[in-house]
Amino acid sequence: MKILSLAVVIAALAVMPANAQMGSRHHPGDDNKSEQKRPKADDAAYKAALQRIPEPKEKYDPWGVARPAEPAKKPK
Repeated sequence: MKILSLAVVIAALAVMPANAQMGSRHHPGDDNKSEQKRPKADDAAYKAALQRIPEPKEKYDPWGVARPAEPAKKPK
């Protein structure tokens, strides 16, 4: 009896991840109208946000702290 109950528990645990991937019964084609209006507003907000970013005065160097500013000269 213990083996049978253990097998049932293992089978239930194996099925749970597959059930979680299925999600709800919502079909992707149901709300196309609201999703199509959204990217236009998001795209306009994205472009407006890009225009508000000031131009940098000097070029950004992400590795500037990890390496010296001047390359070391090799002795001859």
